[in-house]
Amino acid sequence: MTQLATVTLTGVDSHAHIFHQGLRLADSRRYSPDYDATVEQYLGHLDDCGLSHGVLVQPSFLGTDNSHMVAALRRFPHRLRGTAVVERDAADESLDELAEAGVVGIRLNLIGQPLEDYRSAPWRTLFAKVAQRGWSVEIQRGMEDLDVVVPQILKSGVAVVIDHFGLPNGEIDPVNSHHQALLSLLSSENIWVKLSATYRSRSNLDQARCSIDRLRDAYGHSERLLWGSDWPHTRFESQTDYEAQFALMQTLLPNAAERQRILADNPATLFKIGPAN
Repeated sequence: MTQLATVTLTGVDSHAHIFHQGLRLADSRRYSPDYDATVEQYLGHLDDCGLSHGVLVQPSFLGTDNSHMVAALRRFPHRLRGTAVVERDAADESLDELAEAGVVGIRLNLIGQPLEDYRSAPWRTLFAKVAQRGWSVEIQRGMEDLDVVVPQILKSGVAVVIDHFGLPNGEIDPVNSHHQALLSLLSSENIWVKLSATYRSRSNLDQARCSIDRLRDAYGHSERLLWGSDWPHTRFESQTDYEAQFALMQTLLPNAAERQRILADNPATLFKIGPAN
């Protein structure tokens, strides 16, 4: 996608969802929302927090019908990018249409799903198409077997984005062999981690701080860390809100230079936000 930047980059929320109750829901969904989360509401939250850009992530309960998200991307191309959910055999034409609208990655929501062999020919074909477009592959899965999934996908040459700290169930623990196996990949592989949704990891403040320290140590830097609000916090709506998540991010990242890197520089690179895109 070629799009002149018309908004000065101040910060990027790399993980949010939009939907309304009139949309057709996927048959295999685990959750059905009973409220609307509109793009206008979302942009209002960005404005209130002084953030210039956001990345919309296709919610699992909408399946592979990305049309609602795509419509929002087309309305606000100067502020939004998207991560889509697609069929494994998605045609080049459909992927090109998504790219033209502002999609910059695909998502695999593997929560509660049996793992497949992501080295198989059909998956390799899809990942090759993703790599050709310079997109990333985003994964939502618990950290207990991410060390199995991620290396298989990395072989296709794509960037891998891990949602929500990797859902470590408390904190990332280097004594845990699965956690350590994933940490050992970070310094040498194209893996990005979203510092988002501590409530989905059942992490308290100290545990989240420890997880960030361990990610930072494993990377040797913080240049592939991202922040996301996870708005509208589906299934946790009564426990938090956008402003609380933004404030938590500021608490967890007290160093202004590092916060700027994670909030603006890193996502601008990964999600193609800036004058050249």
